[in-house]
Amino acid sequence: MERERKNGSMLTVTSPVRQPEASEVQNRREALGIIIDGSLSRGLVMRLAADKSVEDLRAGEFVVVEGQKNRFFAILGDIELAAIHKDILLNPPQPEERLRCAVLAGTSAYGLVHLRPMVLFPIDEAGADASGCKDELLPVRTVPAHFSAVYEATQEDVSRVFGIEEEGEPYFCVGTPLDMDAQVCINMDRWIERSNAIFGKSGTGKTFLTRLCLCGAIRARKAVHLIFDMHNEYGWEGRSETAQGKKVRGLKQIFGSQVVIATLDSTSSKIRGVRPDFEVKIGYDQVEVDDILLLQDELNLNEAARETCYLLEKIYNKDWLRKLLELDLSAIKELCAEYNIHSGALSALQRKLTSLERDCKGFLVRDLPPGEDPVQRILSELQRGHDVVLEFGRHDKPRQYMLVANILTRRLHDLYVEQTEKALGGEGSEPHHLIVVIEEAHKFLSPLLANQTIFGTIAREMRKYHMTLLIVDQRPSQIDRETLSQVGTRICCLLDEESDMDAALTGIMGASDLRAVLASLETRQQALIFGHAVPMPVVIRTRTYDDAFIQAMTFPGTGSRQNKDADFERERDRDF
Repeated sequence: MERERKNGSMLTVTSPVRQPEASEVQNRREALGIIIDGSLSRGLVMRLAADKSVEDLRAGEFVVVEGQKNRFFAILGDIELAAIHKDILLNPPQPEERLRCAVLAGTSAYGLVHLRPMVLFPIDEAGADASGCKDELLPVRTVPAHFSAVYEATQEDVSRVFGIEEEGEPYFCVGTPLDMDAQVCINMDRWIERSNAIFGKSGTGKTFLTRLCLCGAIRARKAVHLIFDMHNEYGWEGRSETAQGKKVRGLKQIFGSQVVIATLDSTSSKIRGVRPDFEVKIGYDQVEVDDILLLQDELNLNEAARETCYLLEKIYNKDWLRKLLELDLSAIKELCAEYNIHSGALSALQRKLTSLERDCKGFLVRDLPPGEDPVQRILSELQRGHDVVLEFGRHDKPRQYMLVANILTRRLHDLYVEQTEKALGGEGSEPHHLIVVIEEAHKFLSPLLANQTIFGTIAREMRKYHMTLLIVDQRPSQIDRETLSQVGTRICCLLDEESDMDAALTGIMGASDLRAVLASLETRQQALIFGHAVPMPVVIRTRTYDDAFIQAMTFPGTGSRQNKDADFERERDRDF
């Protein structure tokens, strides 16, 4: 307020109130520290402010670095203790010397924090963001100046980077940052563009995370899914990992007729109170040599067995498996003499495939009823835009799972290649994008098999033929490295094996920083997510799979939740 003398009297002049600029508002927040070192390749080093404690910081937290021309959104990596001179550490203060400790703390002895900038926002001269929306986030190709202030990220900062789940937007919330109530979202448009993976050791919540992501994709209707449900967790209901004996709703109870349940074991379905839409049987003539060779480790098949399989397929065409299993000793001798086949190799192959026939007798049949082809039924449901969950019931041996998954996926791939090529030629439309969900993925994508199986082909081709994979596994170190490099988005729960952590971070910039973050995750309900569908790596507390979540996933216009619940309960009480 200014005073001015005029005509012998005092005149009071009130100055207008100046509105604070965006940069001033930012600076009112208490800084964590300042940037004192760093590079574009190594990341930044922040000296912690004297009044801040290193114990309040957590690896994986978000911070914002306020540069002169850009605002950098960064993730907190390693934390270390430092001192201005080593003599201080050679003669440190004792715990009872509180005054000396207080004098040295934050000045002579201080904390250093390593930051990894992930995205930046240009700011104008007034300090406001120059870019107008979250789609204009820029990659980091520069570093802030010395002594730039570092602040804790706010909810608005996080929303600016990861988006918000709301109607009409492609974003699906998978969780929240640690110690912050803000959404971390996956961009579902980008999610379907490449194959994705969910890793974590047993008991860390991979199944719940997978179910969350499937719900987001189904609700967004960005793709259809074929889910090979080895442990019967996705279709009608699953087991809770936190409460003993408690059941949680499966995809069918959430999305109704949008999800189709097929089963290989109708007896198991009936015992569990599940009413599948149809039962799946596979005929001998639907099994090709490549399906058997996928099981070479499970069946202990050697090179001679491989050559014998191909020769039998050449002789008998699609009927090769049936003919082989029907051969008696005299027929084996005649066949070996006629086609110059080693009798020992043929007999050994027959014994091994007989054991496979015995394991798969519940769904592998010599002849399908006329006009019935459950495999074709699955293909038809997917083409109609329905998501298919194939439950295995009690057929949970690896060889059973691998055989069925390979047969179905190979036929689907052939169909998708044909339809896509016809569409490119102007005949018909392109198929729905398909995501194939496989558990125990290392058995399909090991270094020895990845280049030979249909799953390795799909991972390499990415979206070329509108098919991608969702890989769920606890041993990423046993997956082929080239295949891992093609994975777009990875969600990693706790991994405690060194080799698994290295494999999960294959091909990721700043892997050393993320490795420290990955090793610090809690056993449950925490995950590190990074890759194509998110703008930067982030540690999340995963979204709770509860009634509120299920209500949010319900399609608009499908009736009230209460009516749907009643319909489902009536179906459960009904006999097959």
